[in-house]
Amino acid sequence: MTKAAERVTRAALAVAAAVSPAMAAGWAEALFFTPPRPRKSRSLLPPGADRLAVESRVGRLAVWSWGSGPAVYLVHGWGGRAEQLGAFVAPLVSRRFRVIAVDGPGHGASAGRRSSGVDIGRALADVVAQLGPSRAVIAHSLGAAAATFAVREGLRVERLVFIGAPADPLTWVERFGRRLGLSRAVMAEMRRLSEKRIQARWEDLPLVPLRGLSEPPPLLVVHDREDREVPFTDGAAIAAAWPGARLLETGGLGHRRVLRDPAVVASVAGFVAGEEAGAAEDACAHGRSVRLSGCEACLLEHELFVPARRRLAAPALAQH
Repeated sequence: MTKAAERVTRAALAVAAAVSPAMAAGWAEALFFTPPRPRKSRSLLPPGADRLAVESRVGRLAVWSWGSGPAVYLVHGWGGRAEQLGAFVAPLVSRRFRVIAVDGPGHGASAGRRSSGVDIGRALADVVAQLGPSRAVIAHSLGAAAATFAVREGLRVERLVFIGAPADPLTWVERFGRRLGLSRAVMAEMRRLSEKRIQARWEDLPLVPLRGLSEPPPLLVVHDREDREVPFTDGAAIAAAWPGARLLETGGLGHRRVLRDPAVVASVAGFVAGEEAGAAEDACAHGRSVRLSGCEACLLEHELFVPARRRLAAPALAQH
């Protein structure tokens, strides 16, 4: 929402709240749970996918599948799309995994206009129920809260990877209320309406404090120090609260570029495969040993996607 649109919306909600707080709450609830139009993506879905349509409790879902073997599910964040996690496909398929990417409800090519972390979590669970057990879930941003919600509701998964994950998505609700000048009464009614619609409590989404998981699966948390959308402290808090979690800290990649950084992709693929940390770090995103030889594909990706790191990454790879 632009600043101008925000000012107009704020004024209109103030008028609506003066007439009827319930009406203002209904409007605010619709605004908050409608995903924004995605920014133009720099990523494309990798070729060779089988395109599927999966019916779920939250509507028809657009799903893509590559390879064969134990399934790894890719879950985007709020306002995202499946292709944002496309960099993980090739290294996972090369390790003999089946990779399944989903456009969440109300996102991308999937049906619906409204969505939520709860809806995305239930969509994930329904896709897993139909396409096969989950070796791992790799989730970005709000997708991490959605995946955790699904696990609390009974989804079985062997490993989890959270990238740029918020410790408490409810802070976004509070920020939304402040930006639009919503009163406590309007916010309370908005909460009541949304909880009735999604059939879940807002308290079911925060990842910290960790609750409702008796045996949390192994977790890798990836978070960038310069993430301007979800602060690094959120990732650190999740890793500290989750028993046995590993924290992979990056710098200079922000909230989205981290999803296509070759070193991050290699570490995540290694973790999913159960490789030792050292071995995972020695392999590039395309499964080649960077100790033995440089990878031209990695060099090209750094040129195209990470210009700020180009002068550091290219010489390092060229030495091998």
